[in-house]
Amino acid sequence: MYIRSASAVSPQASFNQMLSTPAVYTGDKLNCIEPDYSKYIDPKLIRRMSRIIKMGVAAAMEALKDAELSMPDAIITGTAYGCLADTDAFLSRMVEFNEELLSPTSFIQSTHNTVGAQIALMLHCHHYNNTYVHRGSSFEAAVLDTQSLLEEGEAENILVGAVDEIIENSHAIISRFGIYKESESNKLLNSGTDGTMAGEGASFFVFSKNKEQNSIAKLEDVKTYYKTGRKAENIIHNFLMENNVPVENLDLIILGNNGDSKTDEHYNTVAQHLFGGKRLVGYKNYCGEYPTSSAFALWMATMMIEHGKKINNATSPKKILIYNNYKLKYPSLYLLSAC
Repeated sequence: MYIRSASAVSPQASFNQMLSTPAVYTGDKLNCIEPDYSKYIDPKLIRRMSRIIKMGVAAAMEALKDAELSMPDAIITGTAYGCLADTDAFLSRMVEFNEELLSPTSFIQSTHNTVGAQIALMLHCHHYNNTYVHRGSSFEAAVLDTQSLLEEGEAENILVGAVDEIIENSHAIISRFGIYKESESNKLLNSGTDGTMAGEGASFFVFSKNKEQNSIAKLEDVKTYYKTGRKAENIIHNFLMENNVPVENLDLIILGNNGDSKTDEHYNTVAQHLFGGKRLVGYKNYCGEYPTSSAFALWMATMMIEHGKKINNATSPKKILIYNNYKLKYPSLYLLSAC
């Protein structure tokens, strides 16, 4: 399947700015740099939307605009946490008002499928609409569903994406488990210390069954696993062999190092044993760690291909492999080729 467009609301202002002057963060979280939502959403609706809904809608509308598509045949989203701010607001009011006289607004907007539903309402889209909530493989499940719909001829163009957010209460709770860094250093990768930095973002894509004139890349294959017990080197090697792509043919490998010395050891072992001498880059130093961060990695890879074509088509990456293993429980692999 082919990627016609890709858009993201992330802790980086834009891809071009990320290349020249990436945003630098200190502490233990990377919050999104949010766009002017009035460009995408009716001002009367903005005030009723929570932050995560605005982020998702803006990324989706930008992806549709770039693909020159007014109506997708399906909308598929992935999220691990859903609309945390609305969930937090509803639960807090339950306690505050002793479960009486509660406004239903926060409850209605707290469900995980709210972002996909809001996009459909704005587009007046009555087609297939599904949201996947599978923790560290939520976005992968959405992409696999997209692949199935396209292969079965149920749709021609599909809007697919992932979105997750940080809120103060959830961040404080997760921090108690020692997952995030305690120092104020702005160095994430190769820090040699425990813990990572929390991230968030919304990334959306338009996938099509056939190659269009404006297609950027082809997603050759995607695979996801859960607590497989197999060595990462074997998983990646078999994945590449299934697609008849030897390691030497890869122009770029994007890895999910998150700055935690315990998990970085896993990625470093894979890099040394399988990708020696190949060009390796990380992506979580730009977006932070969160369950659906692989969507940001796919957006970054797509932008690298598009940007490379504009600068010098001869030297732009032709084959990109993405490998992420969220919490060392959810290995996922993507293989992209330039169109």
